[in-house]
Amino acid sequence: MGNKFVIGVDYGTDSVRSVILDASNGDEVASSVFLYPRWRDGLYCEPSQNQFRQHPLDYVEGLEATIKDCLYKAGAGAAQNIKAISVDTTGSTPVAVDKHGTPLALLPEFEQNPNAMFVLWKDHTSTKEAAQINEHATKFSINYLQYVGGIYSSEWFWAKLLHILRADESIRGAGYSFVEHCDWIPFLLTGGKDVHQMKRGVCSAGHKALWATEYGGFPPNDFFTSLDPLLDGYTSRLFTETYTADKAAGTISTEWAERLGLPNTVVIGVGAFDAHMGAVGGQIEPYHLSKVMGTSTCDMLVAPLHEVEGKLIKGICGQVPGSVIPGMMGMEAGQSAFGDTYAWFRSILAWPLNNLLKESSVIDNVTAGLLHKELTDKIISSLTTEAQKLPLEENAELAVDWLNGRRTPDANQELKAIISGLNLGTDAPRIFKALVEATCFGAKAIVDRFNSEGVTVKGLIGLGGVARKSPYIMQVMADVMDMPIRIHKSEQTCAVGAGMFAATAAGIYNKVEDAMTAMGPGFDAEYTPNKVNVQLYARRYEKYVALGKGVE
Repeated sequence: MGNKFVIGVDYGTDSVRSVILDASNGDEVASSVFLYPRWRDGLYCEPSQNQFRQHPLDYVEGLEATIKDCLYKAGAGAAQNIKAISVDTTGSTPVAVDKHGTPLALLPEFEQNPNAMFVLWKDHTSTKEAAQINEHATKFSINYLQYVGGIYSSEWFWAKLLHILRADESIRGAGYSFVEHCDWIPFLLTGGKDVHQMKRGVCSAGHKALWATEYGGFPPNDFFTSLDPLLDGYTSRLFTETYTADKAAGTISTEWAERLGLPNTVVIGVGAFDAHMGAVGGQIEPYHLSKVMGTSTCDMLVAPLHEVEGKLIKGICGQVPGSVIPGMMGMEAGQSAFGDTYAWFRSILAWPLNNLLKESSVIDNVTAGLLHKELTDKIISSLTTEAQKLPLEENAELAVDWLNGRRTPDANQELKAIISGLNLGTDAPRIFKALVEATCFGAKAIVDRFNSEGVTVKGLIGLGGVARKSPYIMQVMADVMDMPIRIHKSEQTCAVGAGMFAATAAGIYNKVEDAMTAMGPGFDAEYTPNKVNVQLYARRYEKYVALGKGVE
């Protein structure tokens, strides 16, 4: 199997990362990261209105730049050994397209219109539409929300589509269909020209777009028409079939083969969401909750279909056969803000650095800039050091982690966070400690929901930047959960998972489980519960639950 390479492309919130992997053992040959320039500059976003849009050019430029950079780093001859490319993206991150499958923002007349761009997963401008979908669904004898946990979220496909259609008449006129980011990139790479020929992944369709085999696809047209006439006939512009990510979407187009310097035989895999491919890259096991911990968390759990047949888990982000591993039920949950919680607090503390330092009459601008970077970079690590020194106290400051609403259990993006128990002795490390505990309590609420619904969580797998970089947070997580958490070796599990799916789509492996075994590096850390802390956190968790109910 020597000299068989695959490329995994991982589209995150702030950047895209590509890796070249040796398909025989998973060794990284090269990697490259591209920060989205328009996103970095804050274009097309209005945080105060929860509007977060991304321009497709950020994605296209990043795709080309990172793959070319990887090939350059891999050296002469590497390009000819590339057998397949697979892609994961954030989600639900859809965009309005024309009949050719071209995002409207790539057309001259829409290139500056945020409504013509990808609506990022954390865009919550459609909370009204989500609430209407939830109320509307109660009018039907069939519960069309049963496979998405019973509650539809403003982070998902139909709420975003309806909001865009209502908000922008020009999009209504020019837009033909709505496409997820993870489905569009493979379509782009294969040279697709007809949106009806786009191969849509079961991952995005089942978890976010109400697609289910039990309905023969989507809910009937009258479900959507009676919600809003703007949706009349819209499902006919979407798709009828879906595909698991181990399948090929096609082969690379001549244009993109030449653009990237790759052979025209490269297989392009069907796309999926980052956490789903990340769970595979992190070597997920049945009934072990795979926690991809970044700006938010996505928690994935897989179970054999016959063992969970007939079980519907309330309040999660969907359960879809084959959405993670073909042949298994894929279940998704998560928190809307995890790393974002710590980043928010860092931003609060850095306000004087961001706004006053540059006006200083004591130091010059160059020194001010260097000082700003030095201090900003130290905030979280210093807070962590001091928070670890604090004693665990049952009645210490307590927070609820809904800074970006609540994803699961029971999605409600209109909920707000809270910090209670403040006094004149409260300082930054104490607040940081409360925020860390809150994010871990939020994670426990997800585990409790799975357990109470009859799907027992047997273990935890930690993936992503927070899992690898913060032993303090991971130890609190183990103590709060009263369960060990293993940390996967790879720092790029989403891109690695995409590479595993690429190897399977290319036929190098018969099934993705074989690719996981051959290409997975395993685990290099484990945090076990401190029994003394477990008892105290159990009491703190009860207070967290009560405080959350008060917020609701």
